[in-house]
Amino acid sequence: MKAMRLHAPGGLDKLELFEIEGAPLPGPGEIKVRLRASSLNYHDYMVATGAMKAEDGRIPLSDGAGEVLAIGEGVSEFAVGDHVVSTFFPTWLDGANTLGGFAAVPGDGIDGYAREEVTTAATSFTRMPKGYDFAEAATLTCAGVTAWRALVTDGPLIAGQWVLVQGTGGVSIFALQIAKAMGARVIATSSSDAKLERLVELGADHVLNYRTQQDWGEQARRISGGGVHHVIEVGGAGTLTQSIIAARNCGHIALIGVLAGVEGNVPTVLLMGKQIRLQGLTVGSRRDQIDFIAAIEATGLRPVIDERRFALEDLAKAFAYEKAGGHFGKICITI
Repeated sequence: MKAMRLHAPGGLDKLELFEIEGAPLPGPGEIKVRLRASSLNYHDYMVATGAMKAEDGRIPLSDGAGEVLAIGEGVSEFAVGDHVVSTFFPTWLDGANTLGGFAAVPGDGIDGYAREEVTTAATSFTRMPKGYDFAEAATLTCAGVTAWRALVTDGPLIAGQWVLVQGTGGVSIFALQIAKAMGARVIATSSSDAKLERLVELGADHVLNYRTQQDWGEQARRISGGGVHHVIEVGGAGTLTQSIIAARNCGHIALIGVLAGVEGNVPTVLLMGKQIRLQGLTVGSRRDQIDFIAAIEATGLRPVIDERRFALEDLAKAFAYEKAGGHFGKICITI
């Protein structure tokens, strides 16, 4: 079968297509899956470029959706022919994540889903949402579950509250969609007026261009009448100050990404004075994914997927496209 392999120390020119033996028949508690689609995340890009170190020959990509080909002894949750989607932390089933790190994450600590088949523990997958195709399902593993956990599991989001989302990456767009589906009001930021127009089409109540409105935190605070309840913080140190300004007293900031920098000055006095809850998070548990899929089926939420799709052998081109930043929504890989 075909798979993509990354040679250490990483770099897009270090990705190659190669042939490996087909996945073995599943043992007790395992399933064999024919993978059909994946999607790109910033975490995958960091692994591919060597910013996050992976073993030589690692198969990348944390997200995977496909069809069950065989089931092992004792597996009752799935049947042959079921459509399934992978989980980001295969061993984190519910509750708090006490392990931490990425040692068990596909595409990082273990081989990922840039391949045609995989045999793994049945708990490494959940069922796909009814009515989804494989590409749509493959967007949920990392970006979708992260947004769900940030707003619902950790939030907790309540109808009528204000949510601030940053940019047009996968997590931010999912957060916008989840917030609107649950009756919240959303302020969205971007440096592109064209992308801001698309965010309005997706339901954003207010939009702010952070390049022309550099005090966007204060603007968001005024728009929301005293500050937002939840901030989806994907910029990190470079945007955290404005997020703290935007948040209301006792508000919640979900610290998810570091796109604008990993170091910088943080106004800790303001953070404490406003009694803001700053919650770092990395994706979520299998239970979070199951709950999110139930919500998808109840609300009819559909992921936003960029118009360009890439074949498995064009994975390096897909990462280059991601880096260029011209996409809107998730970039999907057809396997």
